Amino acid sequence: MWQRLHLVSSGIRSYRDLKVWKTGMNLVLESYRLTARFPRNETFGLTSQIRRAAVSIPANIAEGHGRLHRGDYLRSLSVAIGSVQELETEVTLARHLGYITAGEVLLITQMADEVGRMLGALTRRLRRPSLTPNP
Repeated sequence: MWQRLHLVSSGIRSYRDLKVWKTGMNLVLESYRLTARFPRNETFGLTSQIRRAAVSIPANIAEGHGRLHRGDYLRSLSVAIGSVQELETEVTLARHLGYITAGEVLLITQMADEVGRMLGALTRRLRRPSLTPNP
């Protein structure tokens, strides 16, 4: 519970206050916009995979923020980082298949890179010894 107390003192009361969560949600919306044009035969294939990976990013940020232990939070952030990389891979495949343009790949990868940097910074902050509760 001590992580939440520290984050509340810094103005973070909910995962919805985290910039990384908000940016992740924008990435989800962009992913849905792009995949809406995919061929119908990809509905249960690449469309589903891209959407699932994108949704997993802010979902794991939210889930981790709700955990009581720092280790659980860090594991959830690690899953979110993996989902960022999964999303980038799937979007690159969609480009190779001709479903999206190079410009659209660039937009998604730039957004994903930004989320990845934020996740890395949050992870480093949570690993700092200064977040350890006083005995």
